[in-house]
Amino acid sequence: MQMLKVENLMVFFENALALNDFSMELDEGQIVGVIGSNSAGKTTLMNTLSGLILDMRIKEKRRGGERITIYGKIIYRGEDISNVPPSERVKKGIVLCRERHPVFGESSVVENLRIAGYLKSRGHIRKTIEYVFEVFPGLKRLRGRKAGFLSGGEQQMLAIGMALVAEPSLLLLDEPLLGLSPMMQNMLVESIKRLKSDSGMTVVLSEQFARPVLPMIDHGYIIENGMLTLSGTGQELMDNPEVKAAYFGV
Repeated sequence: MQMLKVENLMVFFENALALNDFSMELDEGQIVGVIGSNSAGKTTLMNTLSGLILDMRIKEKRRGGERITIYGKIIYRGEDISNVPPSERVKKGIVLCRERHPVFGESSVVENLRIAGYLKSRGHIRKTIEYVFEVFPGLKRLRGRKAGFLSGGEQQMLAIGMALVAEPSLLLLDEPLLGLSPMMQNMLVESIKRLKSDSGMTVVLSEQFARPVLPMIDHGYIIENGMLTLSGTGQELMDNPEVKAAYFGV
């Protein structure tokens, strides 16, 4: 069953085109990858899917900053949510974990997770926190440690855990592997795969590191300069000579 459809999305920052006629589709329970280099438009896409771009546009307008213009449609479970604010999208189950997502450094791991579930009941928070510790067992032994003292990889796991406490139907991960060691990248990839196998959660992740991502995704989109250049299954993209040359140095 189709969960999300993006139709001819275009995003301008003043006269600079960040996304150019981008379209994509994904079904429930899929892991979908958006692969591209720095400044390819990946973060703009994730901000637009989450609705964060609408808040950015309002703030820029208030302070007389750059003009943000958005065209196209985002259809979520049959509903056009193109103009739905981010807070309402969260209530519908669309949750974004941003690149370098901020955590509360002076609060412990478990306190950060509780803060993320402030709209939920105590029983629900307790249950989802235990699930987070199952997905990220490394966090369980650090539950009392202040988040500011965690490593980059541990903070990334905590950030994703905070997103999970909000119980997303569609989890958006913006460059989750950025800056992590290969070992930590592998741990995170295995955890993302577990989200699908355990709960059937739908995941869209944007990444510049194609090698660890392509083997686990159901479908992928290659984006360059804001434009879709290739799409296919993870295996099809891994077998594509252009992808091999651009992302694997082969």
